[in-house]
Amino acid sequence: MGKLVIVAIGGNSLVKDNGRDSVQDQYEAVCETAVNIVDMVEEGFNVVVTHGNGPQVGFGLRRSEIANEIASMPPMPLVNCVADTQGGIGYQIQQALTNEFAKRGINKKVATVITQVEVSSDDPNFKNPTKPVGSFFTIKQAEEMKKEHPDWVFVEDSGRGYRRVVPSPKPIDIVEKDAIKSLIESGYVVIAVGGGGIPVVKTGDNTYVGVDAVIDKDFATSLLAKQINAETLIITTGVSRVCINFGKPNQKALDKITVNETKQYVLENHFAPGSMLPKIEASLSFLENNGSRVIITNPESLKKAINEKAGTHILKQLLGHNLT
Repeated sequence: MGKLVIVAIGGNSLVKDNGRDSVQDQYEAVCETAVNIVDMVEEGFNVVVTHGNGPQVGFGLRRSEIANEIASMPPMPLVNCVADTQGGIGYQIQQALTNEFAKRGINKKVATVITQVEVSSDDPNFKNPTKPVGSFFTIKQAEEMKKEHPDWVFVEDSGRGYRRVVPSPKPIDIVEKDAIKSLIESGYVVIAVGGGGIPVVKTGDNTYVGVDAVIDKDFATSLLAKQINAETLIITTGVSRVCINFGKPNQKALDKITVNETKQYVLENHFAPGSMLPKIEASLSFLENNGSRVIITNPESLKKAINEKAGTHILKQLLGHNLT
């Protein structure tokens, strides 16, 4: 098999904007990303795919609320909504990849693993919700929703509007990691830890119980990458390269940087919490646990990035010249 690469797709990248947020719109976005992933497989890489689910969880929760208000249907717990979106988005990615392989005459199979991810019941994030889910709202819309749901928390998200935030505990174990490994070894492209995984806590008798939370998909992807011994972690985002001094006259796009340089940029507060910072922190965690390299780029640049012609590459140390 080729070198093992794990690619994290952002949930927001599958919903282009509030005017194009139907299931069909999302599938069309998935198909665009599938082309780039299959390009990597053609290059000889063995690929595992993960994905976010922020907007989709928000949609699911809102559907549940409307069904409860209008038809008295039982409300959907957040943990079940995470599971539903994991299956729904996984199905779309699985079908898009399968179809793209068929178009190119590539004999490759795809499988989605509904994945539970263990978290600690003592994680402080349960008392301090930080993970954005759902659509972007104006401040007026957010204030109106808080009147209906006083326990909801909204935050401004990178100048794009206000979003609801929910608890986001740190992942400590991928429950289905052995099944994922077996599929990889059998030659499958595997889709796993969708939406960061279904959050569960382990009880005293070693059984699992689901909890209402959303795990950051980049942290879960980093942990999965470590547990399946992936060589490269690729995190896709809305920009082709990570920038320092973002939005300022001295903004600079980063090509190849070391772990130490990255840590210094974190100390200098170059990366926004809830936006780029979690991606950087997940990248550092992967590299400090025997990962070889991390690439952060947009989905359309995947093929160029894997061949060191695009993206921001974070390495333990620089061995060659910077990208051009």
